[in-house]
Amino acid sequence: MGIRFAASGGREGWTRTALTAVGVALGVAVLLIGASVPTLMNAWHGREKARENLGQMHEPPRGDTTVRYASADTVFHGEPIRGRLVRPDGAHPPVPPGMDRLPGPGEMRVSPALRELLAEPGSALLRQRLPYKIVGVIGDAGLQGPAELTYVAGSTALRPPAGYRIDHFGKGWTPRPLTPQGTLLVIMTCVALLTPVTVFLGTSARFGHDRRERRLAALRLLGSDIATTRRIAAGEALFGSALGLAGGAVLFLAARQTAGWITLWDINVFPADVRPGALPAALIAVLVPAVSVLVTLFAQRGVTVDPLGVVHRRPAPRRRFWWRLLPPVLGAALLLPLLRQRVWEDSAANTTMLAAGSMLLLFGVTALLPWLVEAVVGRLRGGPVPWQLAIRRLQASGGSATRAVGGITVAVAGAIAIHMLFTGMQFGFTQAYARSGALPRIGYTTQAESWQQTERALAAVRATPGATDAQGVIEATLDTLPTSDSFLNLAIGSCAELRRVATLGSCRDGDVFVTQGRDRAARPGATLDLNPPFAPEDRPTPHPWTLPADARQVPLRHLGDGPDDHRYEILATPSTVDVRRLAMGDMALRIGFDRSVPDAVERIRTSMAKVTPTLYESSAVDNPHDRAYSGIRNGLFAAAAVTLLLIGAGLIISTVEQLHERRRVLSSLHAFGVRRSGLGWSVLWQTAVPVLLGLVLAVGCGLLLGTLLLRMINAEVRVDWPVVAGMAGIGGGVILFVTALSLPPLWRMMRPEGLRTE
Repeated sequence: MGIRFAASGGREGWTRTALTAVGVALGVAVLLIGASVPTLMNAWHGREKARENLGQMHEPPRGDTTVRYASADTVFHGEPIRGRLVRPDGAHPPVPPGMDRLPGPGEMRVSPALRELLAEPGSALLRQRLPYKIVGVIGDAGLQGPAELTYVAGSTALRPPAGYRIDHFGKGWTPRPLTPQGTLLVIMTCVALLTPVTVFLGTSARFGHDRRERRLAALRLLGSDIATTRRIAAGEALFGSALGLAGGAVLFLAARQTAGWITLWDINVFPADVRPGALPAALIAVLVPAVSVLVTLFAQRGVTVDPLGVVHRRPAPRRRFWWRLLPPVLGAALLLPLLRQRVWEDSAANTTMLAAGSMLLLFGVTALLPWLVEAVVGRLRGGPVPWQLAIRRLQASGGSATRAVGGITVAVAGAIAIHMLFTGMQFGFTQAYARSGALPRIGYTTQAESWQQTERALAAVRATPGATDAQGVIEATLDTLPTSDSFLNLAIGSCAELRRVATLGSCRDGDVFVTQGRDRAARPGATLDLNPPFAPEDRPTPHPWTLPADARQVPLRHLGDGPDDHRYEILATPSTVDVRRLAMGDMALRIGFDRSVPDAVERIRTSMAKVTPTLYESSAVDNPHDRAYSGIRNGLFAAAAVTLLLIGAGLIISTVEQLHERRRVLSSLHAFGVRRSGLGWSVLWQTAVPVLLGLVLAVGCGLLLGTLLLRMINAEVRVDWPVVAGMAGIGGGVILFVTALSLPPLWRMMRPEGLRTE
């Protein structure tokens, strides 16, 4: 019978059912998206695993089925571009997914997004950097996402020591365990996402609750008992939630089509990747209708349904405070033991305590809010007529308003806590990049072929517009013989380049220097190994080299902390060491640039790519942490705004429903001379008081939870007050949003026709 009422109750019944279905559908869509994250990440990592090979422990011999392979990544205006160079050794080389054959010499295959970028008018420097002919597009199987910028190019110049030889694509991939901070962030994101959705689902199940009570009272008059009325109410809620479940699936399918347009934390996926697992989808399909029914039955327990109507006019029982304090107290009790651990441990017990404690704290806000609203409005007296009308209405029945506002408080509190956690985690990176980014400098490294290669690179960059300074050496790590695991740092360069590192005095090719105050193992006459072992099980053939007995001691130049503070024990001119005998000799360049020259950084990158595209860049020019921080900050704002708008929609529904119940009173007030503006202000205050009190609770709870989380990872407690104010401001904007949309129905209900009765 409840399903029949919901399905054939006329315009009023269908409106009520539609509102419930829409609310449930929005919650279900969010839950399905959240349940898709594990599948999404597995697909994303799986494609990277299938297309990559980072080198084999024992390099295969050159043959018909091998290929020389090297990374050639670059950055263009802050956008990272993944590049790979290939040089087949035979006629049947391995081919990565997404391609039917490897590109030939001077050819490349690109992703669709990179092809579009190369075609843009402002990409001339990038086209010079990638001087290959485009012969095809990489298929979806070879891309991590539709927005990825990547290419594979054939190169005849690819030769040792650059790159390595492989005989297959696809690497054994084991996902790296998250750091303690990352684990904490993931758990809290799930909690902050699911808690407001749960509250919203419960609120949606109670849309039209007052009208349902009046209908149930009529059924009692016809002879049904209390248990029957509750079953009828449960059937009505079940029908609305079932429609919402189907609508949520449709919304999810529509929302997943936008996945290719979204990049978060450098993760971009295809729409087909966004699909929930079978078990989470089944749980959502079962639990969402069950929650709707349970919420409805729970609401019925506190309602007296008599045959002649619902008893509303008796004084409402005073809300008890003690049990409302239990959830946040229990939540804090679960979180406090985690503060005693020196380092967060990713164990099942800790994860359970963190998730349960955080959810109890957030749910505690919703439990405390009705008591706080009642306590505050119960003590308010006097004031202008609109204020008195609003306060009296809240005193008479503030429950429906606080139910919708509860979702706002949970969403804001969770967003503030998450943002505090991320800000604390990000602060160290931000400081480091601020220090390094203050100096306009770019660093490049690659495996060294010879000193002549370094000279060519220095000459190329010094001729580049915008480059103000360039210095370069060949860096290597040596060991003493017999092996003692006492590693020494060697720098090879011309006298002019070594003078940038140390105060040399006289210098000519053939000289070797030992720096003062460095490792005692770097003494003249010592025998060193140019091919040192870097792991206990790694014992390669030694390449002995004797430090000349006439090596002079020289003082290093101190250039400050960081990558520009050269820490070398030995300085050598090119003729003294055979670069080819070095196990890991790297060409290291440090380049200064003028920020005022347009595209100075991109010109330098293009010049370096022309020398050798396998250079690895290290710089603070494009701060990935700032980008990630901005992405999360914007994401939090967007998620908070969407959540609050959804909850605001529920608040509008409950407000309009209350206005409809009071239409005769509103018409009477207007007939007795109360102005329209006065009644409009009363609606504003009626919405504003619960929302403002909820925001106070939300900010307090969010700051408390964020502080506890930061203490768990021993991070400095920092509050980004503009973000906190922005979150609260969005919540405050909901007040104006609800009021503005409530005014048109208010004007209609104040017409004289509202005085008619039968």
